[in-house]
Amino acid sequence: MTDYDKIIEDRAQHVFDVMSPRTAEEDMKRLKDAFLLAREAHAPQVRKTGEPYILHPIAVATIAAEELHLDVNSVIAAFLHDVVEDTPHPLEEIGSRFGDDVAFLVNVLTKREKKNYEMSKQVDNFCQILDSMQIDIRPIMVKLADRLHNMRTLSSMRSDKQMKIAGETDYFYAPLANRLGLYHVKTELENLSFKFRCPHDFEEISGLIENDRRQQEERLERFRLQLEGTLAEAGIITHVEVSYRQPYSVWRKMRKYGDDFNHLKYRHFTDVVFATPEGADEKEMALRIYSLLTDRFKEKPGGISNYIDSPKENGYQSFHVKLLADFGRWQEVHITSERMARNSRLGYLADNSHAMIGRWLDKFRKTLRDIGHNYCSIESHSCGIDFMEKVTASFYNDDIMVFTPKGKAVILPQKSSCLDFAYEISDELGNHAKYARVNGFLSSIKAPLRRGDVVQIFPDSSVEPTEDRLESVVTYKAKNAIQSYLDDKIPPKYLRCQHCHPIPGDEVIGFKAPGQPLTLHKRDCQVVIRLASQFGDDIKSVDFEPDGTLYPVAVTVKAVDRYHLFLDLVDCISNKLNLNIDSYNSTTVDSIATIEISFGIHSYSELQKIVRHISGIKDVDEVRARSVG
Repeated sequence: MTDYDKIIEDRAQHVFDVMSPRTAEEDMKRLKDAFLLAREAHAPQVRKTGEPYILHPIAVATIAAEELHLDVNSVIAAFLHDVVEDTPHPLEEIGSRFGDDVAFLVNVLTKREKKNYEMSKQVDNFCQILDSMQIDIRPIMVKLADRLHNMRTLSSMRSDKQMKIAGETDYFYAPLANRLGLYHVKTELENLSFKFRCPHDFEEISGLIENDRRQQEERLERFRLQLEGTLAEAGIITHVEVSYRQPYSVWRKMRKYGDDFNHLKYRHFTDVVFATPEGADEKEMALRIYSLLTDRFKEKPGGISNYIDSPKENGYQSFHVKLLADFGRWQEVHITSERMARNSRLGYLADNSHAMIGRWLDKFRKTLRDIGHNYCSIESHSCGIDFMEKVTASFYNDDIMVFTPKGKAVILPQKSSCLDFAYEISDELGNHAKYARVNGFLSSIKAPLRRGDVVQIFPDSSVEPTEDRLESVVTYKAKNAIQSYLDDKIPPKYLRCQHCHPIPGDEVIGFKAPGQPLTLHKRDCQVVIRLASQFGDDIKSVDFEPDGTLYPVAVTVKAVDRYHLFLDLVDCISNKLNLNIDSYNSTTVDSIATIEISFGIHSYSELQKIVRHISGIKDVDEVRARSVG
């Protein structure tokens, strides 16, 4: 039989050994007392594997202590994180025995039981954890340790439970680990989630990776030795390692680029990790290594990503370059200092990442409060799916760094548009943004941005937010500003029928169904004729007068093609009638030109005036006009 008592003692002692060098004697006593309480409290419980339940809190404490380097109170909370939720021991006992700080951590980690949930128990739990981040980052770190161990042991669960836990991990925990700079935690969580969500895809891609690894092993090892040797000759000692991307990362890239495995670029990458001599500058070292390597290997044009000068918002730093190996394939090489490599593992806890993560947390807290004000009751944790969607859109996507013309850095989620950029500067600029210049080139305000773009926004006081702009932004700040502007607008007195598109001056009639806004129709509209035959009491007499609104129309012109016809038409509409042309399309067949011009007008009488003016142009034979949506 398995000697679980010895296993428990040995694994708990490992936690004590890890914590001992950085923990005071008094705190070590509290840590050991926390283990004893957890062991006693969970004594009757077993896991799905049949193992004593206490092995789970020990494992969580091990991850918190060894892999995440958390403080002693966090490791104590890791031992106790399920005690209040799953045993008779109350939170007050935790506070009296281990202090208010530990009680706070355990309280956040304890799921709230309710009779009724606004959306679901899962969403409520997400909100509870997110709320705690407005005060302290440590509860989410312990929760990540808990989730990591649950994912490592997920094979013992039923398939429906595996899907639930894996889905939570993919949606909530892995992206949050990424934003906290915990790259290795994020990668492992993603990969384990993929393994249990899509086991067949996971096994297939794992097999493809392993097969490729065997086929490429000899030449990748030669490339690795060439890198290492080139730098050693220059007196630079480095650790060079080729790493294959995990199955989930490969699968995601295959879907993103539409490639099969054999045609997917950069299935692996090479880390060049260097020690920084005392007094030396990391950037200068990285650039020296870059210079030496590009003297030896051909560099791919445009293949540089400088994350040293422009770190990701989660603190990630490195210098990426693509080099041509002697077997004719571009290789992705990451030039990284030992400090940068350590920081990518420890995230916000790393030596020099506090300021950067601190700024991100301040931004997170402010936006979370704004989102919570609109979508979530912080006190009751009554949150909806809309709340979670806005949180993930604002903070879970990987970020890009773009710049103002004066060089000020602006950090936005991937897939952000020029309009997101405008709102990041100010609501006023976003509300009235008309067009942009990206890297000096004229661009739509809805155009997506890429890392390193220089963006300039040009506003116009006559421009206002419209419904379609909501689909062109990804940040919560932009979506909220647009929606608030739209909500504050006085609702229209009526709607126009989307079948007949009436304009002021047309002979119109109204239809108002109970509880619905008034809809205007032309009197010959087949829709209103049908409605009148069925709901005659809902037909209303209305006056449709011009009010300064522009209504889109399309005018089709048939004319004998000739020199200067285009200029005569433009002169008539733009100069004589002072209207802006939205589009102009012309086709000519056997000297007969068919031209369609779109612009906005105020009324039917104005449209008739335009038709008369165009009809008077030389060689114009026919003019037909219609209102459009």
